[in-house]
Amino acid sequence: MTLRWTISTCSLGAVLVVAGDHGVRAIALADEIAWLHNELHAMFPSVALVEDAVGLESVVSDLRASIDEGTSFDHPLDIVGTEFQRQVWQALSAIPFGSTITYTELAARIGSAHAVRAVAGACAANMFAVVIPCHRVVRADGGIADYRWGRHRKRTLLERESSALTLF
Repeated sequence: MTLRWTISTCSLGAVLVVAGDHGVRAIALADEIAWLHNELHAMFPSVALVEDAVGLESVVSDLRASIDEGTSFDHPLDIVGTEFQRQVWQALSAIPFGSTITYTELAARIGSAHAVRAVAGACAANMFAVVIPCHRVVRADGGIADYRWGRHRKRTLLERESSALTLF
């Protein structure tokens, strides 16, 4: 298998996009490009990787619009995960723009009310920053929990979504 990748920038910092024949395989955010290079090789250790900034230009452009303007990201995703993870990620995708839920509520939504830690683990394993909106899950007290791509990014995303809703 061969995957194409590019690293670019967006308002949240550096962004890595990885895609294969069946769609986008990963979207990662970081402060430093070097970290994203390491993350790329950690996520796909035994896969042929080909840099393709030109071929992924429209994906990156649409991702920027999704991050900055709240537009939908309409590129196909090639989601790989356990059945439980996929169930959690599907439930995450159903959380409306500008809304938040708790890990407990998310666990209940998928019919696993006692699996709150497993739900949090599935959120942490999400390889599609922003597109599968695990940033919309908060602690039971409403506080900002950890976020794979940085707590400061989670806070920024939630603030942007809240502000966008107040404009309408």
